[in-house]
Amino acid sequence: MNHESPISTHGKGPTLAKLAVQESEGHWPIPEGTILAPLWKRISAYILDTAAVMGILLIATRSWIAYAWNLDAIFSSEWYFVLINWALILGSNYLYHKYTVYSMGRSLGQRWCGLAVVREDGEPLQLIDCGRRAISKLRYLMPLLNLGFLFIDGRHIQRRHTHQSSIDLACASIVVIANSLPPAKRHGLR
Repeated sequence: MNHESPISTHGKGPTLAKLAVQESEGHWPIPEGTILAPLWKRISAYILDTAAVMGILLIATRSWIAYAWNLDAIFSSEWYFVLINWALILGSNYLYHKYTVYSMGRSLGQRWCGLAVVREDGEPLQLIDCGRRAISKLRYLMPLLNLGFLFIDGRHIQRRHTHQSSIDLACASIVVIANSLPPAKRHGLR
């Protein structure tokens, strides 16, 4: 009876033990020493980003943007004001998240929290991935529905060894502590 051992001491090819370790460590080549962002920092950055965009909209529209939350207007003849305001809110947030991440490697809130958004290998995101990421983030703005999305993505971030939300998985990105990236990978961050 000659049985092949699952543990090899000769280093020839992958063993079951090596395959199990690779599977538990992940499938992507995260740069050495990179620290993934904790959930609380990601939430803090998003709150700062939303406050900044909404603050600019409040100033730019002379507070008319607050009309988006007027429930009485939805059922009146002024319902179109609500739609226009929501179009402004969604459009502004989309453009903000798409172009700040593309041009600076992170949004202003992420910069203030010391975070960066990169591909899984540490390289900057492409414009198309920034767009997909930005459009997916709009679901966090929908009243009441956002609580469900925040809960689900928060659980994903805490439970996955990659700390990736469903948005991160869709565009192959990770959110990291910016200073933990190797110097060669920080070139696109501002």
